[in-house]
Order: sequence, then structure tokens, then C-alpha cells
Amino acid sequence: MSETSGSAQSVATTPGGYSIAMALSFVSATADEVVAEFEVGEQHLQPYGIVHGGVYCGAVETTCSVGAGLYSAAAGQSVVGVENHTSFLRAVRAGKLRVTAVPLSRGRRTQIWEASVRDAGQRLVATGRVRLLCLEADSQIAGETVALKG
Repeated sequence: MSETSGSAQSVATTPGGYSIAMALSFVSATADEVVAEFEVGEQHLQPYGIVHGGVYCGAVETTCSVGAGLYSAAAGQSVVGVENHTSFLRAVRAGKLRVTAVPLSRGRRTQIWEASVRDAGQRLVATGRVRLLCLEADSQIAGETVALKG
């Protein structure tokens, strides 16, 4: 497990906009594994009454990004997702879902993380891979220097 700065750890312990909106709570978060979960609610459902695929994409990206961010913080870097490939395997209407993300590759400039989403019965409902770009401290995104809010 990598040592992390206080600001990097706050990514995992202080929920941001997406995590709050989706009621995604972190069970554990290290540079080697991130676990989060959420209880399926009305905000997660699409018109047919099943969890919207975008919810899975967002949960996969969030957990993978937190892990990659914790790892990169030791080198004074932050990360940003550049690819997200999420597959939806089983329809879900209710219950608690758990997302677990682990690294597949961690380089100086990029990382690849993989996440699985399982229901309370441990059935796999979605999987995803996220490729992340490692950014130096003075990097800019959308015209502003990268900095954690808060």
C-alpha cells in the first residue's frame, strides 16, 4: 500500500458531487483496492425500472479514479480518466450493489484499473476498465490548474 497525502486521502473520505448524487459511499480506499457501495434508489433507475447503465459507468470510473489518485499522490501527481469501458451483465431493480476496483497496470504516465459490481448475492452485474492519465502538479484541465476542491 502506498503512502498518501492528506488531500489525496480526502478524495476517498470526502464525497464529491457525483458520489453524493448517487449515494455512493466508500467502504475502504487504498492505492491497491477501492470498495464502495450504494443502495439502489429511484435516482439510479432508467424508465424501465432497472439501474441505468450510466450509473455503473460512473461508479466504475469513481472507484478506479480514487484508487489511481491515491497511488499517484505519492509521486505528486493527480489523475484523470481518459477511457471507460463498462459492460452491463445483469439487470438490477433494487438492493445493495458493491463496487470493487483494483489496478491492472500502473505506470509513470498512465494507469489501468478494473472494477466489478456485484449484488448482495455476489452475482456479477457489471464490469469496467478505466484508463487514467497521470498529471503533474501544474497541469491544467479546462483552463484551470488541477486542484482538489475542499
